[in-house]
Amino acid sequence: MDETYARERLKQLRTTINFHNYHYHVLDTPIISDYEFDRLAKELREIEAQFPELITQDSPSQRNGGRPIEKFNKLRHPAPILSLANAFSRDEIQAWYERNVKLDERMRTTAFVVEPKIDGLTVVLHYQEGVFIQGATRGDGEVGEEITANLRTIKAIPLRIPLENTTIKAPDRLVVRGEAFISVRDFIALNSRLEEAGEKTYLNPRNTAAGSLRQLDPSLTAERPLTLLIYSILVSSEPVPQTQWETLSYLKSLGFPVTSHASLHGSLADAMHACETSIQKRDELPYEADGMVIKVNDLSLATELGFVGKDPRGAIAYKFPSREVSTLLKDIAINVGRTGVLTPLAILEPVELGGVVIKQATLHNFDFIAEKDIRIGDRVLVKRAGEVIPYIIGPIDAARTGLENKFRPPSNCPVCHQPVEHLDGEVAWFCVNAACPAQLIRNIEHFVSRPAMDIDGLGIKIVEQLVEAGLLKDVADLFSLNRVDLLKLEGFAEKKADNLLEAINTSRGQSLARLINALGIRGVGEVMAQDLTLHYRDLEALSHASETELRQIEGVGPNIALAIVDWFSQPRNQTLLSRLNNAGVWPQAAVTAQKGGSLSGMTFVVTGILPTLSRDDIKVLIQNAGGKVTDSISRNTSYLVLGAEPGSKLEKARSLGIPIIDEAGLRKLVEV
Repeated sequence: MDETYARERLKQLRTTINFHNYHYHVLDTPIISDYEFDRLAKELREIEAQFPELITQDSPSQRNGGRPIEKFNKLRHPAPILSLANAFSRDEIQAWYERNVKLDERMRTTAFVVEPKIDGLTVVLHYQEGVFIQGATRGDGEVGEEITANLRTIKAIPLRIPLENTTIKAPDRLVVRGEAFISVRDFIALNSRLEEAGEKTYLNPRNTAAGSLRQLDPSLTAERPLTLLIYSILVSSEPVPQTQWETLSYLKSLGFPVTSHASLHGSLADAMHACETSIQKRDELPYEADGMVIKVNDLSLATELGFVGKDPRGAIAYKFPSREVSTLLKDIAINVGRTGVLTPLAILEPVELGGVVIKQATLHNFDFIAEKDIRIGDRVLVKRAGEVIPYIIGPIDAARTGLENKFRPPSNCPVCHQPVEHLDGEVAWFCVNAACPAQLIRNIEHFVSRPAMDIDGLGIKIVEQLVEAGLLKDVADLFSLNRVDLLKLEGFAEKKADNLLEAINTSRGQSLARLINALGIRGVGEVMAQDLTLHYRDLEALSHASETELRQIEGVGPNIALAIVDWFSQPRNQTLLSRLNNAGVWPQAAVTAQKGGSLSGMTFVVTGILPTLSRDDIKVLIQNAGGKVTDSISRNTSYLVLGAEPGSKLEKARSLGIPIIDEAGLRKLVEV
């Protein structure tokens, strides 16, 4: 390929990929499949690797975040980035209007635009000849922190404007203002993943977004589900619309994401009615908002009205009623999850908040309680926003009487009373007793799941039924179930009982890797279980492994090594293993990786549903060819193997520039 062709092809690819990014991340209306998108992205990376001098600032490959920096530089804004005055009632809005009428009679005939006041982080984006070149935080309104590399990782930000399919030409210079945030849905999903992994969760979407954008390592920002909306133009080298309503339309035509919840009103009365109506619908917004903004639609009038201090007269924020309330913290309860993670829960004096009576709230983790010095008997601030469950903000120190009691994390599980474990450097505390009743149903559900022992017909409802009937006290009891006991249960006829018993009996022949995964040892999933079988022939051998020995295995860090040793050291777990052995559930390792195979030295990650191979099949295929399969994407990943309905690993691979292949592509590599 010569340079002339490469230059032209890269231009086409950048335009096409940016266009499809816009439809996927801004409009939520993808035009092509992920597979087609990946092929375009792969071609772009390959050409850029061959001609690195042709890489441009608007290339989609530049969204990976780049290298960490030591500190943020300061960037002076081309115009003041002002805050807004707040109003909490109709009377205050009316007073704002009447003050402006005295200054300019045109207020009587102007229209108003109402927009959500998103609770995020204000950002300023600079474009030169249509290319995104710089971005900053609001800072003090005059000078902000330059966070260009971090902003590039946000897929909703267009790296070049306008889109190819528009007739509008971008100004040579354009500076816009917007709000970066994390949606409520993405925030809940993020915290759920972190809690399941025993990692520290985040307090609220606003702080999470702000902290993510101020990371010195842009690759960390890229891992957060950030997005943004643009709502105003600060500077333009070309004439731009002179009304706020037309400005939103113009920004959208350039390819910027704008709110779909803005509305135009011919009178102040209509605008105020829209604000009041929005209070009842605030939970329908996809993001946290603490009010609605009423803006004078005529931008020249808004400018001429001037300022009061640092507040522009041309707009005002109508604040929503507070979502915070204070109440008494009566006690702190402890929940035990499937993986044994202990989670503190605030037991509150019932209090009404946002039309809902709140009796409990999350306390996140034990570190949070210690950092905030939250004590039983404290008067605490509680917040509830959108679909996020209520959470404690912190104590009201001034309300203390001296009778409050400091909280200490439990040394024993509140359910099974076995000792709990807390590893240095980790947030979570764990109950490591596999027979803990609080974990029992979820542990059994995991044990019988498809990636583990794959016992067909044994779903969560039947597991609950068996536990409630006293037939299952640990997973080993599965292999002593009999026809007589099953037929006593509601919904069990002879055929159903026989099918379940046959599925359980068949599972005795599952692989050692599946059994290790099924045990639910913290930090040991499908991939780690398979790796362990390359070094230990059976569970007896693994049970005698030391921390030092385990840490010699690639991918096993100190925390996982300690978790494995601790699990096998528990007397109840030793009893469980003995019962499994007696039940004939004691597989021997059979599969070992072949050194020197066609995939030797390569690391693969698999996501989605493949056409002909199961997850187990594809792992065996890769390992037999000398390759390795891991759970998570990193810069050391050689390929992502992509199937239908992929998860978040696809986005991570794209951001890191990892080559993406399908099942057919993998087979070709194996055959080389």
